[in-house]
Amino acid sequence: VQLAESGGGLAQPGGSLRLSCEASGFTFRTYDMNWYRMRPGKERELVATISNSGDRTGYADSVKGRFTISRDNVKNTVYLQMNSLKPEDTAVYYCNFLATWGLGTQVTVSS
Repeated sequence: VQLAESGGGLAQPGGSLRLSCEASGFTFRTYDMNWYRMRPGKERELVATISNSGDRTGYADSVKGRFTISRDNVKNTVYLQMNSLKPEDTAVYYCNFLATWGLGTQVTVSS
């Protein structure tokens, strides 16, 4: 079972990034998937979640209206589209389901 995040990097305030998480080793389409983040000096927090079929999503208040979670059950991939980025979005972003975590991808928002 493996989750591999990609797409992080440096973005300017107001900019956008798209994170991807490619899953392998399990039946991806049967599991709800989550994105978490860990900001410097803070605990890991749930950012967004999506149901196994993709018809239901949920967001932390801090990202609602700016971030969009989606998935492709053919490509076994979950995405996080991040728009209107703010410096406080700087964090390591992790893909998750049940007790399985990816290694994370760093997102830095700075001018």
